[in-house]
Amino acid sequence: MDHQKDKPKENKTEHLIADKREGIGVCGILVSFSFFLVLITFPISIWACMKVIREYERAVVFRLGRILSKEAKGPGIILILPCTDTFVKVDLRKVTCNIPPQEILTKDAVTTQVDGVLYYRIHSAVSAVANVTDVHSATFLLAQATLRHVLGTQTLAQLLAGREEIAHSIQAILNSATEQWGIKVACVEVKDVRIPVAMQRAMAAEAEAARETRAKVVAAEGEINASKALKQASMVLAESPADLQLCYLQTLTTLASKNNSTIVFRLPINMLVTLEQKSKGG
Repeated sequence: MDHQKDKPKENKTEHLIADKREGIGVCGILVSFSFFLVLITFPISIWACMKVIREYERAVVFRLGRILSKEAKGPGIILILPCTDTFVKVDLRKVTCNIPPQEILTKDAVTTQVDGVLYYRIHSAVSAVANVTDVHSATFLLAQATLRHVLGTQTLAQLLAGREEIAHSIQAILNSATEQWGIKVACVEVKDVRIPVAMQRAMAAEAEAARETRAKVVAAEGEINASKALKQASMVLAESPADLQLCYLQTLTTLASKNNSTIVFRLPINMLVTLEQKSKGG
């Protein structure tokens, strides 16, 4: 009974192997036929088989619908069988993608419009062809969605002050998502943040009020420092009356040098007393 149970499994396995051999055999026949056509039409056919791949391009070759190699072909000259092979060229140069303004509601419920720039390149041509239909469109749409998602978790102040950190977080998210597409995101830049006009006016009024407050504080501190300096000067002059008279005369000299006018000033009392005493003594 056990042998009878094992027979269907063996027959099934043999059937699969036979199918596989038959499939391989058909492919081999088609490839051999393609080589034969190239040989009998040589050297004319060689010009149809030769394809030139530029330095910044790679070719993903399909043979009977299957990718021929895990690595893309090129640059240089590659040979393509006319009947069984097809190929897709992939540009490996860096691509610049402008993200149009996205309307975003920030964490603190402020509606803003933010645009940006995305720089990326294809590092695996095979993955870019085999894993996604249109790699450039998919990357562009993913960048838009990621920009809206990340900025929606930030407040307006964080958005205005931390653009570089936000750009790095967007780049990390995009790299993790596009790795299977053969895409490497080089840089993400947040260009412009547009806020409503009413919000701009409110922010400008708040900034102006803050500047006025700072100016008043600075002026008050200056007046306090000046009053302290005058107080110290008065204390020094009070200890020396002669210095006070000298300052008085110096001020008069300064005024006389600037204005051509006659200055009448009183004679100090102590000088009058001294003169009176001398006249009485004489």
